[in-house]
Amino acid sequence: MASNFHYKSNLRDTFFNLFEVLDIGRNVLGQGPFAHLDEETVRDSIVQLEKLASNELAASFVEGDRVPLKFDEKTGKVTLPEGVKKSLKAWFDGGWHMLECPEHLGGVGAPPTVCWAINEMTSGANPSVAFYGFGTFIARVINAIATPEQKKRFAQNTLDKQWGGTMQLSEPQAGSDVGEARCKAKHVKDDIWELTGTKCWITNGDFDSAANIIHLVLARPEGVDGAPARPGTKGLSLFIVPKFWVNEDGSLGERNGVYTTSIEHKMGIKASATCVMDFGGETPARGFLVGNVHDGIAQMFRVIEQARMFIGVKSMATVSTAYLNALAYAKDRVQGGDMLRIMDKTSPRVRIIQHPDVRRMLMLQKALAEGMRALVLYGASIQDSVELKGGHGHGNDDDVKKALERRNDFLLPLIKGYNSEKGYQLLNSALQVFGGAGYTQDFPIEQYIRDQKIDTLYEGTTHIQALDLIFRKIARDNGETMMSLFGEVQQLADGNEGGDALKAEREALGKAAAQVQGIFGVMMPRMTESLYHVGLHANRVLFSLAEVVIGWLLVRQATVALKKLPEATGADRDFYEGKIAAVRFYCKEVLPEIALHKKIIEGGDLSLMHVSEAAF
Repeated sequence: MASNFHYKSNLRDTFFNLFEVLDIGRNVLGQGPFAHLDEETVRDSIVQLEKLASNELAASFVEGDRVPLKFDEKTGKVTLPEGVKKSLKAWFDGGWHMLECPEHLGGVGAPPTVCWAINEMTSGANPSVAFYGFGTFIARVINAIATPEQKKRFAQNTLDKQWGGTMQLSEPQAGSDVGEARCKAKHVKDDIWELTGTKCWITNGDFDSAANIIHLVLARPEGVDGAPARPGTKGLSLFIVPKFWVNEDGSLGERNGVYTTSIEHKMGIKASATCVMDFGGETPARGFLVGNVHDGIAQMFRVIEQARMFIGVKSMATVSTAYLNALAYAKDRVQGGDMLRIMDKTSPRVRIIQHPDVRRMLMLQKALAEGMRALVLYGASIQDSVELKGGHGHGNDDDVKKALERRNDFLLPLIKGYNSEKGYQLLNSALQVFGGAGYTQDFPIEQYIRDQKIDTLYEGTTHIQALDLIFRKIARDNGETMMSLFGEVQQLADGNEGGDALKAEREALGKAAAQVQGIFGVMMPRMTESLYHVGLHANRVLFSLAEVVIGWLLVRQATVALKKLPEATGADRDFYEGKIAAVRFYCKEVLPEIALHKKIIEGGDLSLMHVSEAAF
């Protein structure tokens, strides 16, 4: 791989989102649970992390792809490549895993906007390494919902001793259909249970750089209060199952009966061990019922939602570094003559950034990479607001907090579903800029594509995100949350922010928002006819919603850029002009496609569902 290629951060755009658009320096830092933080400290922390990501974390990106994991079938032990372990050590030695943890656990207690901004850099530089830091979040979940004794035994120890962590839902017969899970739990005493069964596709199921791994496992308890096991997701409970038993004083005891029996051989993120796990073979697999209550699926959703956000961030981060790599290549690579002199065979050869189609591809990547970042950090800002409201007691503040939580829930399938699906398309566009060179391992794009493709499948496929959006996030409050957000979109579209300079963009945004409302006008009566209509068109609904929200955020950014532009010089001026160019391109090239989505949905029918299988 060329030495000047791989991870490229966009620190300037991150700071623009955080401190110029969202203005967390005034709106978040220094307040409530973030009273101990100020803008200068946060900026410096992000700069330092960016250096770590670009160097120590990115250093093992290629090695993790080319040097296979070692799996010992007798012991179930997974050994990581040395470079990956070195990168992980640099992460933990810097104490970066404590950034997201609250102060009472010894952490920094940074707001979600800051944590997700940093997460972009770690997952963009080396997603496999970022996955191995998941134990930190597992500790936070345990600290939030476990019993006092479970918190004492697992939460602080996981953080202090840098243990790993997993979430375990899937089974061979139950991938997306979690309610079909058969892993069983039998009560032993108090909050201790024994688990039997098999889990599969488990990220970080085993790895040798952590002294212990804490597994959060969904299983079906038998004989609760004398009743038979309950079917479906409501019959699942959540258990803390450590690789090594953890004694009351925090010391490690005997090996527990949870073992990796095989690891998957995958097209991407090869340094991340994806494991098949067996519970309760020759050695009993003991675990603790989380919170000593049977509320497994609701408890696990705390983990699932974090994982979905992470995947959306990972996709955005990969698209961003791919775009910046493609841009650098296009500015350097000389190939072909200027199209205006296409018939003149003696004309000078030009850099490919001067070719119209390359410019089109690059601007599409820029607009959407920055739009996805805006979507992620806007979603994170809602999470900031939820935490700021968390200290209030009752009345209107509680109502505001609930509305914020619903908006966060609404945004999650957009962040995960749209970023992952559109991200894969954009990575192909980035490879196209490189031409044949992009297909080789001299440049990172081919690995980006292999590493990112899983994002459309992880934590619920794109279509599952779309169904979740329609049935859980929109239908549950009769569209109130969506219409509240669209009210803000319409307010910007109807207003005069940016004056005449953004008049066309505001009009395009208003038209696109109207098209989405039209889509729902078509879909609602058809849903009563047959839910197959939802199955056929839910993805288009998700994409259309996401693109309107991103358009709204990009227009908002352009209004800020316009205000800053008169006083800007040098690189800052280039940056702000790029913001304006991106939103103009987006409003001309992306938003009009929503009208096509609406037209296809209007013309849709159920004929496809009547085609015989043999015809396929």
